Amino acid sequence: MLTGAIFASVSSEFLPTGLLPEMAAELGVSESRIGLLVTVFAGTVVLTTAPLTVLTRNYSRKWLMVVLLGVFALTNVLCAIAPSYEFLVGARIVGGLAHGLFWAVTGPYAARLVPRHQLARAISVTNAGGTLAFILGVPLATFLGHALGWRLAFGAMAAVVVVFLVFVIVYLPPVAHIVPLTTGEIAVPARKDRSLPAVLIVCVAVVLVITGHNTFYTYIAPWAIQIGGVDEAGVSGLLFVYGAAGAIGLALGGAFGDRFPRGSVNVALAGVALSVLALAVFGTSALPVVIGMIVWSIFFGGVPALMHTRVLHSASERIRDLAAAWLTTAFNVAIGGGALLGGVLLDQFGIAVLPWIASAIIAAALAFVLASDRARLAAHR
Repeated sequence: MLTGAIFASVSSEFLPTGLLPEMAAELGVSESRIGLLVTVFAGTVVLTTAPLTVLTRNYSRKWLMVVLLGVFALTNVLCAIAPSYEFLVGARIVGGLAHGLFWAVTGPYAARLVPRHQLARAISVTNAGGTLAFILGVPLATFLGHALGWRLAFGAMAAVVVVFLVFVIVYLPPVAHIVPLTTGEIAVPARKDRSLPAVLIVCVAVVLVITGHNTFYTYIAPWAIQIGGVDEAGVSGLLFVYGAAGAIGLALGGAFGDRFPRGSVNVALAGVALSVLALAVFGTSALPVVIGMIVWSIFFGGVPALMHTRVLHSASERIRDLAAAWLTTAFNVAIGGGALLGGVLLDQFGIAVLPWIASAIIAAALAFVLASDRARLAAHR
């Protein structure tokens, strides 16, 4: 049920990316302004996730998830009936408010359903919903939007969200998320929790890794056409293959993340840095681009789940929800920051420079992870 709920959430978040021309034409705005709908969504997540997590810390996790899925459904309905661009922006802000809190709830929820030694596998299974959103959700909704209109695509996504909302109500078991104080124990604010430094170390690593990744990936379509020699009509197929390879990486992360938590992260980051570097060196024709992107996606596919697992392992029971909120914030800062950095580099130095810079940032992230591992492990004991 968590996997399905995440599938609906991520599909809703990125749906505008596949419908840019149709939405821009009908609403009378540029395609770049429609693209800003994703930026507005991510910015809202960054600003509101942690405060909303604190405000809702005493509410039932299951019923909070039900409410958030209801907000997702409402957001998609509002997008479907939007009479103007400004109305659409407002609807996306509402969606962003729910999205960040949703991720702060779902990760710890999975952690409370399984023993600690199965955490990586559980997070990988739930995060598969996000991977499936890129492989199936967004492409199918985009196809529907092209065939029958973008408003119907948003309406169909609202219906999908409602289906998973009902499944959550009926099938998802409730969990106890409030950790009671032991006799004589004094409540400690989150800023004084002993595991906080470990959580912050993981969040910094995520900012570095995802910034590097998105510096290049945000502009992968024009890079593949201009530098990689991929035909414009083949880009959608290339991205589908990339998403499918990411599913393999996610499965590998789930299989090895519990047994080799440190090694899995280190190998994955090294593989991402080297595969992106290989694209920079050899990605001048279609075949090496396809091979390089498959390898890149396999190594990267498990990274979000492995980092999510790491932050939940690092956090004490009392700040798990806040740790998940901070991790969500770190991801969205990096998604927006990577896209911004890539755009600046593209304008100043040309698109060919992007994989070189991306691989360097990811290599720096790996160096940071290796250098900070001892401090992280000491902090969360």
